[in-house]
Amino acid sequence: MNNKIITVLRFCVLPLVIAALSLSGVALAQDDPAARSKSSSLSVKDKTFMKKAAKGGMMEVAMGNLAEQNGQSDDVKSFGKRMVTDHSKANDELKSIASRKGVTLPSKEPTLKWSSDKTYINMMVQDHQKDLAEFQEEAKTGSDPELKKLAEDTAKMVQEHLDLAKETQSKLQ
Repeated sequence: MNNKIITVLRFCVLPLVIAALSLSGVALAQDDPAARSKSSSLSVKDKTFMKKAAKGGMMEVAMGNLAEQNGQSDDVKSFGKRMVTDHSKANDELKSIASRKGVTLPSKEPTLKWSSDKTYINMMVQDHQKDLAEFQEEAKTGSDPELKKLAEDTAKMVQEHLDLAKETQSKLQ
């Protein structure tokens, strides 16, 4: 009888104990911060900023393309071309950071219509004023160093765009 109990313990209980210990190790590993999502270092505010910046950047490129194609003024066409070049580069950098941080950015291209040079430039002045404040805020208060650096660098570009938009706006009056 004793031999039967020992045999049952060896072949039934011992494997169950080993399995239970193995599963507890897996559970602990899942609780390990290193095993968590890559985006855990980003705050909700950082993620929201990234998504908003991506949408805005795509809009700048789309509007820049329209300005290049449909603008009446050479200054507006040139401004549009610069928007496409600069914002495409900034968008690519943002996509790269988002990929490393595990953040999914919006990818739907905006559908826009051209109305006039003056309307476009007025919108660019307003939009770049708002964007400048948002990028400067992220550069100061963001929680991720890589995203803060991107925001700081992009804020400088947005300031240049704002100055150029205002200059172009004054020529269209």
